[in-house]
Amino acid sequence: MAVRCILHVDMDAFFTSVEVLDNPALRGQPVLVGGHAARGVVAAASYEARTFGVHSAMPMATALRLCPQAVVLHGRRARYQDVSQSIMALLGGYSPLLEQVSVDEAYLDLTHWRPAGRTTEQLAREIQLRISDETGLSCSIGVATGKAIAKMASDLRKPHGLVLVPPGEEASFLAPLPIASLRGVGAATERKLSAWGIATIGDLTRLPESLLTKRLGVAGRELLRLAQGHDDSPVQPLRPTKSIGRETTFQFDIQDRAQIERTLLALADDVSQSLRRHALLARGVTLKVRFDDFTTFTRSITLAEPVDVTAVLYQHALALFASARISRPLRLLGVTASPLLPAGERQLSLFADASAGKDARLDAALDAVHARFGDSALQRARLVKPSNIEGISE
Repeated sequence: MAVRCILHVDMDAFFTSVEVLDNPALRGQPVLVGGHAARGVVAAASYEARTFGVHSAMPMATALRLCPQAVVLHGRRARYQDVSQSIMALLGGYSPLLEQVSVDEAYLDLTHWRPAGRTTEQLAREIQLRISDETGLSCSIGVATGKAIAKMASDLRKPHGLVLVPPGEEASFLAPLPIASLRGVGAATERKLSAWGIATIGDLTRLPESLLTKRLGVAGRELLRLAQGHDDSPVQPLRPTKSIGRETTFQFDIQDRAQIERTLLALADDVSQSLRRHALLARGVTLKVRFDDFTTFTRSITLAEPVDVTAVLYQHALALFASARISRPLRLLGVTASPLLPAGERQLSLFADASAGKDARLDAALDAVHARFGDSALQRARLVKPSNIEGISE
């Protein structure tokens, strides 16, 4: 049986980080997102604000007494959702087993979705780098054999931390952590355990199961099991994968046609690889464009036949871009495949294009090389990045 590999990806100070991203003048300042009124609460606090003892769910009045110089913003739900969707789309390209638990965190099950030749650490660092490159934000990642342990790991070295708990070392990792950090230990349970002399998770493992069950019921047995490092709760996608997308935010706004075409090819290649990895086909292609003032538009096309071929997705994305007649510099480009259907539902066409078969064979050859030697082992010639190109993530 394969050893489970669960990632917990948690964005760092998400709301305030998005505000600083959009308004660099806020960088280095204590920033709070939440209600201004006397009864308002802090929804998010930047790390600069946290040094004053401010935290989320704190009354805003209390936060401003602790940090009177804080910049208070109401927050922009639509903007946070937009960024969140981009992040989740990126994560969904690594595994169909993606469980989003909030706007800024998700679990990813890579147990059966790790490319040959790639370590879990390499994939986790790649995810951090891509999120940084494509959104300008940082995240922390915990890796373990279970969801609860991965989440505790991601909390340990924020911001931009990466903590891996090797299989078999779950109990020793958990032992020194405070008992309050264990999933299922609320304030009331913490008080009970403290009264019994339980301060750390390791302390809990020294109590007999019969005693915990007698005092806490079934919850006591579950707490002990988790404290011992056992967590087999599944990563549960909230809904079937409906789309697979990739997008790139450029370091500098671009207008060069050759760079735009290279970017669209790179995005189409990433999307098609993910389609093939997940045994899915695309019935449509959507182009996303964002300008320097953050105005965004999309254009879509429904395909005559479902595909997973890079060249086909690229040609449609290129045609959509050409039809838009864009003359302004671009901040972001994105390509999304949707709706999707299982590859087994493909119907053979009587009028199949011979070139499509050649393109599919090329994709299959590249997939085989990448699976054995890693994604960087072989690239399409047009995707070799010239030294003077900025912004395209590698």
